[in-house]
Amino acid sequence: MTHKPRLSSTALIWTTTGIALLALLLGSTSSIAEQTPTPWPQWRGPHFNGTQPDADPPIHFSETKNVRFKVEVPGHGLASPIVYDGVVYVLSAEAADAEAQEKSRQSAQSKLENNEWPPAVEPVAQSFVVLAYSAETGDLLWRRTASKHVPHETHYLDASWASATPATDGEMLYAHFGSNGTFAYDLEGKLIWKKDLGDMTTRNGFGEGTSPLIWQDLLVIAWDHEGDSFLVALDKKTGEQRWRVERPGEASSWVTPIVVDPDGDGGMSPQVVLSGTGKSRGYDALSGQEIWAIEGMTTNTIPSPVARGHVVYLMSGFKGNALQAIDLKRAKGPAHTALVFSHNRHTPYVPSPILIDDQLCFIKHNRNGFTCLNADTGEVRFTEVRLPGIQNVYGSPVATRDRIYIFDKDGTGTVVKNSHTFEVLAENQLDEGVDSTPAIYGDSLYVRSLGHLYRIAATEPAATEPAADKGQTPEESALEEPATEESSAGKKD
Repeated sequence: MTHKPRLSSTALIWTTTGIALLALLLGSTSSIAEQTPTPWPQWRGPHFNGTQPDADPPIHFSETKNVRFKVEVPGHGLASPIVYDGVVYVLSAEAADAEAQEKSRQSAQSKLENNEWPPAVEPVAQSFVVLAYSAETGDLLWRRTASKHVPHETHYLDASWASATPATDGEMLYAHFGSNGTFAYDLEGKLIWKKDLGDMTTRNGFGEGTSPLIWQDLLVIAWDHEGDSFLVALDKKTGEQRWRVERPGEASSWVTPIVVDPDGDGGMSPQVVLSGTGKSRGYDALSGQEIWAIEGMTTNTIPSPVARGHVVYLMSGFKGNALQAIDLKRAKGPAHTALVFSHNRHTPYVPSPILIDDQLCFIKHNRNGFTCLNADTGEVRFTEVRLPGIQNVYGSPVATRDRIYIFDKDGTGTVVKNSHTFEVLAENQLDEGVDSTPAIYGDSLYVRSLGHLYRIAATEPAATEPAADKGQTPEESALEEPATEESSAGKKD
């Protein structure tokens, strides 16, 4: 199959200004086919903070309003969608024996209801699949099975064996299934390399969730678990290890690191920043050498950091509350002298924060509490405001310049204004719960629910029904690359 030419890896995320100017010159349009939106290439989008300022998805939507397509996604996964050059990429884990998996899920549900701990889903054989859909129509372009085997560990009832969001640099697609392997494909679905980083042992068998990070020619992966924790950088073209640094004393976390690289800002070296239950740390992005470390996060650290200029914001919120703003220009060794401010109320447990200009916002996911601070000073603009309709949030918020989208486990999609005062713009409802984080691409919002992938975009006034469900047909099964002998035998590289 042939796709139109794609941007080079160096031009991937850093073209926002040029694209915005081109849009002004040529005029905007509602069709993806008629424009080149800024990609949403990895977890938290093009700016690592959940925002796409130049995009314009609709504020109002439902199953019968502003849904361009709704297609079935096979299997089960919490991996968030990414979008690049008119293609949406999604990861999933598909049980070989759906009945056995459902029995295991029902058993975990019964444990939860009876206060038995942990409510874990026991492993059954899985196909770890990579899916590519047309961002315009929702048609399945290709499907690849990365591996077939029985996972070595359980996962929490609300988790999955496909929780890591994929990433692309415009030339390769990286599908990370944690203990079940890391796989690099070209954008036509040809396997280029694969890597086995070992078996992760998570606290209480909760499961895995950190996503890969692309920076320059590196693929960076965090591996904090109940064993020997580490941070590793692979050559993104070959999968060979470029550097690896041990993280002594770190227990299970589900944090995806970020790279802070303030161009021309005092000659500061680019840093990989990773929060942790033991210590949060900054590493030289080229060598992996530790630059600074600070204590202060809670157990079960999950939210990814966000950054503005040379200040990075770290958060966690399980059995406590913690927010630390660290000035990377001053962060050397013990980083307490580099602390700009801290905050200890209503910080998030699961969802990552969102950062728009000087507005730092976050959700206390199980208390329906929304807080926004001044990112420069830590001053509270509003806090613990109740989001209408929202019950429990696992996916992270996403935003354009003037509005923030928040989805919960019941499929409620609340849109609030990006403002120093709290204002609800819309309350929307989908039929299925949303545990992953949406992707913003041009005029569209791509939402992965528990069973489907939605494209939410303005439709013609007469269109009141969503597109028909486009599950995989027998003809589309030909899009599946044959399993290799190794994957059929249930082996990992």
